[in-house]
Amino acid sequence: MVNCVSILGSTGSVGRQTLDIVEHLQLPVAALTAGTNVQRMAQQCRQFRPQLAVMATEEAAIALEREIGDLPTRVEWGEEGLIHAATIPEADCVITAVVGMLGLRPTLAAIREKKRIGLANKETLVCAGELVMGEARKYGAEIIPVDSEHSAIFQCLMPSLDCRQVEKIILTCSGGPFYGMTREELKKVTKADALRHPTWKMGQKITIDCATLMNKGLEVIEAMRLYDLPLEKVDVVIHRQSIVHSLVEFTDGAVMAQLGAPDMRLPIQLAMTYPQRQNSPVEKLDLTTCPPLGFAKPDMEAFPCLALARKCAQMGGTACPAMNGANEEAVALYLQDKIGFYDIYALVAQAVDAVPFIKEPTLEQILEADKLARQLVRASIQE
Repeated sequence: MVNCVSILGSTGSVGRQTLDIVEHLQLPVAALTAGTNVQRMAQQCRQFRPQLAVMATEEAAIALEREIGDLPTRVEWGEEGLIHAATIPEADCVITAVVGMLGLRPTLAAIREKKRIGLANKETLVCAGELVMGEARKYGAEIIPVDSEHSAIFQCLMPSLDCRQVEKIILTCSGGPFYGMTREELKKVTKADALRHPTWKMGQKITIDCATLMNKGLEVIEAMRLYDLPLEKVDVVIHRQSIVHSLVEFTDGAVMAQLGAPDMRLPIQLAMTYPQRQNSPVEKLDLTTCPPLGFAKPDMEAFPCLALARKCAQMGGTACPAMNGANEEAVALYLQDKIGFYDIYALVAQAVDAVPFIKEPTLEQILEADKLARQLVRASIQE
């Protein structure tokens, strides 16, 4: 079990649930970071008394300083502040719950300080997974996934985490709010419809990714990087009940699954207590009252983002950061009511084709591919 944590993205959904577990385990908090939600950050600082609080902008940092001026907490802002929070000496565990490419540099910095990474930021592995996992091996840093699906795989492989006898990883997918709808029906859906996830309460960006199934595509790439497996060994099945969080099929035909109530706090707590388990505030699963468990293949014609993600996973290199960057921009435009549901896929596919492909990119080339893809999406809308 870890001794002290730093939480990157503490005011978001995963960050708030992480603080629930921190309080339950009575762990000290060294640093908290947030975007621009000053009031929530101020409340968290008063409750958890971190040494460092980081905001996204200088304006938000100044506002936070006014709110908590009577506390000894130091306030910083921007990417440099994020890196300071990720590398603060007192924390031996960093929970990375920020959204998007913003989490990449701080995660790498924490790895180089040999900290345990509770990874909730999937873009880090999607865009630079080979680089990140290589650095983790080099510095001996633990990366423990916090996503429910990847935590399920991690638990199925405990205690050895040996993938040599793995035939296939099977990621479960709720299917989002539009499961069963045809392509024609999906052309008529609204943003409000897309934000109505049937199971999980999450931030808007990831909720839209669940509606397009891009989120599951990102998780396919993440699983490949985490467990060093080829694409053909990572599969996806629709599982509407969200009880089976993922499965591992072994070479002898045995299949292991992790089941539990749909509550992110369970994988969050495991990331902090591993290799031990402790009592948690999570509701226990009652098999006698849970619904019948069903599984189905995803419809990749109606949800082409999943097929696109698998294509980029096969290509590797800069295809993955280009796809991720373009998707972040396209989803932002969708949330601003500037494009339609299927425009997300069209813009991302267009950007992936346009960004020059590099098979074994450096960190700078990964960041450049991300930047160029975002520019291409914005330029397409302006045109």
